[in-house]
Amino acid sequence: MIQIIIGAILILFGVVTMVVATIGIFRFKYVLNRMQAAALIDTLGILLVLAGLIVLSGFSTLSAKTLLIICFLWLASPVTSHLIARAEVMTNPDIEKECEVVHHD
Repeated sequence: MIQIIIGAILILFGVVTMVVATIGIFRFKYVLNRMQAAALIDTLGILLVLAGLIVLSGFSTLSAKTLLIICFLWLASPVTSHLIARAEVMTNPDIEKECEVVHHD
């Protein structure tokens, strides 16, 4: 019984975290701010939801696969958000009006 409660709480916190990230995406004006809100918070939200699923399903091969998914997302999310931000800085001609950009050569 306690396993179900803990799993449900983790999933609930994960969903609330992702809702907050969605609100942040619509609240911010600039692309880089939106991306920051989405990239950091959705990684935490996905981690909490998948951890809740691991707790609910118990420790099995399914939970081992879910742990691998968590590791992949934990590594891939910062890389993809960095690439998206870099693409925005390189392709947006008005980026200097929106934010301070420091170019490293």
